[in-house]
Amino acid sequence: MAATTEAKVRQLAWVYDLNKCIGCQTCSVACKVLWTREEGEKHHWWMSVNTMPGLGTPKAWETMGGGVDTTTGKPLPGHQPTREEFGGGFEFNYDEVFYGGTSGKAHLEPQAPRENRWAMNWDEDQGAGEWPNSYYFYLPRQCNHCSNPVCMTACPTGALHKTDDGLVLRDEETCMGDRFCMEACPYKKVYFNYERHVGQQCIGCFPRIEAGVAPACVRQCPGRAVFIGYLEDEDSPVHKLVREWKIALPLHAEAGTGPNVYYVPPLSPYRLNEDMSIDTETPRIPPEYLESLFGPSVHQALATLKSEMDSVREGGSSEMLKTLIAYKWQELLGPFTVDPATLTPGGNGHQGA
Repeated sequence: MAATTEAKVRQLAWVYDLNKCIGCQTCSVACKVLWTREEGEKHHWWMSVNTMPGLGTPKAWETMGGGVDTTTGKPLPGHQPTREEFGGGFEFNYDEVFYGGTSGKAHLEPQAPRENRWAMNWDEDQGAGEWPNSYYFYLPRQCNHCSNPVCMTACPTGALHKTDDGLVLRDEETCMGDRFCMEACPYKKVYFNYERHVGQQCIGCFPRIEAGVAPACVRQCPGRAVFIGYLEDEDSPVHKLVREWKIALPLHAEAGTGPNVYYVPPLSPYRLNEDMSIDTETPRIPPEYLESLFGPSVHQALATLKSEMDSVREGGSSEMLKTLIAYKWQELLGPFTVDPATLTPGGNGHQGA
């Protein structure tokens, strides 16, 4: 009797270094122009960069519930985000501004509804705190392609599945628009297409992955802030940052879904006293706030980062910091180093990759 061979399970993961993210939205725009150009997708931002602390998108998503019941393993129903809470997809007064003879008196602005508006980047750069100790940082967000995807468990039709690379994908022919996946996802990164009556989310740029090309969010980042790779690959920066050095942490891991998007937490400037002297004991970003996002391990992660930085300042060397700096941008791409410009439609790759 022939021995059976089990398929090797791999898990793709992203690591975002929040100390390098400049909030330029290049990843967001690269994703949007590549994947959300069809009817019903105006308000879709599968990739978004929110200012933290902030309400983000959909509005106040962190208060909307969802996740996995730790006692039963079943999906926890949460709030189903409305179209207004996602916001965006506005019509603008182009004719009035450009062709209406207003001589600069009118400016571009979203049209009706005019009250209670919201959009992906509505509260950009607002942050928290009071001068001179105000603070904020940027948080890129996408589908977490979870190891225990509650959206998949919540789906009544089996439209969602995990691929051999660990991506969570949806069969839109099977999806019936039940939207329980939107309620159960604690990150609220499932969007609803009201024209096609299906749920949609980040697909991890799987056609690019299949062609050996890194996802658009990774390849287009001008700040070299995002890595991709397999968690099981012990030579990859992703594995080292997450599992060896333990300085890259998941967002709201308490939801129980096993997210596979990780973050190097932001270092904080020191607070200023009333006389403008520096308080070297108190970070400006409250540690308890970072813990609310990334869990108690965030304190050790930050301590490790600071220790490595101190070591380098004293003349030492740090593989960790060299990895984070990414002197060669190709180091961010993991095994997906193919240049999309070399691919041809219908040939060795996919159109639009």
